[in-house]
Amino acid sequence: MSAVEAMSGARRSAILLLALDEDSAAEVFKYLGANEVQEISLEMTRLQQVSHEDMKAVLEAFQHETEDFVALNLNSSEHIRSVLTKALGSERATSLIEDILETTGENSGIDALNLMEASMVAELIRDEHPQIIATILVHLERHQAADILELFDEKLRNDVVLRVATFSGVQPAALQELTEVLSSMLDGQNLKRSKMGGVRTAAEILNLMNTSQEEVAIETVRSHSEDLAQKIIDEMFLFENLLDLDNRAIQMVLQEVDTNSLVVALKGAEDVLVDKFLRNMSQRASDLIREDMEARGPIRVSQVETEQKAILQVVRRLADAGEVVLAGGDDAYV
Repeated sequence: MSAVEAMSGARRSAILLLALDEDSAAEVFKYLGANEVQEISLEMTRLQQVSHEDMKAVLEAFQHETEDFVALNLNSSEHIRSVLTKALGSERATSLIEDILETTGENSGIDALNLMEASMVAELIRDEHPQIIATILVHLERHQAADILELFDEKLRNDVVLRVATFSGVQPAALQELTEVLSSMLDGQNLKRSKMGGVRTAAEILNLMNTSQEEVAIETVRSHSEDLAQKIIDEMFLFENLLDLDNRAIQMVLQEVDTNSLVVALKGAEDVLVDKFLRNMSQRASDLIREDMEARGPIRVSQVETEQKAILQVVRRLADAGEVVLAGGDDAYV
């Protein structure tokens, strides 16, 4: 009998819930009976320490049990790192991540960079040739790539964005150079060859960057090629483009977005877009949003842009899951 099989259901549930943030754990508790809440809470208080092996075993068992019921769209290394840190503490979470990376196959070097803090990755690669940096960034999760780019000085950042936009794939020589760079940083992990980068990748990364940096980067690309800059802009999904979503899509977005975030984001939006959101709410909710917007007074532009980008990330996640369709560039996200 395995260690997980020997655990009671309450203990396994306690370990899982402790791995969640407080709000998520509280949401789960709402669906449990009084006795279940009492049993699991008691197990939580008894859990003084959870070993790496037990945590891995419980998570793996949970994954196997849920695979037959639902397909999860959680491809965020940042989320994994945060959950493990909350459950185990920073030192133990880092150790567990290292254990996991030791057992991964191809592409583990990139997985490692995704799991590292953006500041650490930026420090590791900032002195490499811009083409090498671009090659690394196109293989990272978009949010991680954007966070890393924001830590570079303007000259390097704009140079890298241009190289990402014109990137057409990993040639053998470039792949070899990239492998050597990552080998020196990550104990020789190998990378899977793939054709990534290009206009779509540049647009996705820029969408997640600070607006002022985004604009300067686009102008740098424009100085190189007007046509290329326009293609990137066409691929970028901007907050005003939410006007193109149908009412059903807007309603789905509203279900995923925090009210405070929405209020701040709409403070910087055109009236026609504000009206579109409000029309897809109940009259009471619409009135409350309007009152809140009026009561807020002036809000910093940077704060508005941050919340707008957060909402755009929600929209893109829904689009990637096939729940909404975004018209942009030559294709639609479906």
